[in-house]
Amino acid sequence: MVGEGIEQGVFTIEKALEIAREVGLDLVEIAPTADPPVCRVIDYKKFLYEQKKKQKELKAKTAKVVVKEIRFSPHTDEHDFNFKRNHALNFLDEGAKVKAYVMFKGRAIMFKEQGEVLLLRFAQELEEHGKVEQLPLLEGKRMIMILAPKKKK
Repeated sequence: MVGEGIEQGVFTIEKALEIAREVGLDLVEIAPTADPPVCRVIDYKKFLYEQKKKQKELKAKTAKVVVKEIRFSPHTDEHDFNFKRNHALNFLDEGAKVKAYVMFKGRAIMFKEQGEVLLLRFAQELEEHGKVEQLPLLEGKRMIMILAPKKKK
């Protein structure tokens, strides 16, 4: 309890309100579902401020997911593939997700299988650093696959 000489215990609402007025603070219901409801004599504005502060701290502690994109074409050359794979390794090691996609332009959509093979090979080469979160899926003229970093031990 806040004030001097106020003992903890079960009071009626009238008695609790009287105590709160004497001390010059507010009577705040903490747990309304409890039987009897739990109330506390506190400064309500300070209580709200502390609640906001706790919420802000929790929000700051949540991990923000970064998604990096890597673009291929169905006819990506070996050197370009390795170059992009190395970039994806760095992204996964930093803790970012990697969204790899094959962009089909014009008649290249005829090479859907080639794009899928490319993405699966990409996932296979990165399996030590990341796991496939979404298998290759064709959305319009893009075939998309998402890789998430593996947890470090």
